[in-house]
Amino acid sequence: MGKKRIIKKTGKTGETKKSALKSRFLNKGSKRKLDSGVLHVRSTYNNTIVSLTDLQGNLVCTSSSGALGFKGAKKGTPFAAAKIGELIGDMAKSMGVKTVDVIVKGVGAGRESAIRGFISKGIHINSIKDKTPIPHNGPKPKKPRRV
Repeated sequence: MGKKRIIKKTGKTGETKKSALKSRFLNKGSKRKLDSGVLHVRSTYNNTIVSLTDLQGNLVCTSSSGALGFKGAKKGTPFAAAKIGELIGDMAKSMGVKTVDVIVKGVGAGRESAIRGFISKGIHINSIKDKTPIPHNGPKPKKPRRV
């Protein structure tokens, strides 16, 4: 039969894949210095995207569940959203951000988790606004089927 081979899925220095991706994002850190910003959380059933902008709306850093290495149904989980919130919190901390306003869009499971992960890095939140798009009446429904 022969010898069994064991394949280890680790990076060059022994890090796991997710921690390698996280360190890559943190090394890409911006040289900009910000005092305050706006945190945008877009949470769908399939994914969670978190972006940090300055007060004028210019994008400073962004990340998503898929970019962090989660695949398939795991991308829409609160755990993945919390990891993204922590990552963006680390980036914001390195830029010197002290306070943020939060804008949440979407109905996914990662809405609160992303914000909690961001708070865990010690950045103060001024306000949280829910800007989830709501249809006022929507398109005209299909005619009933006649059999």
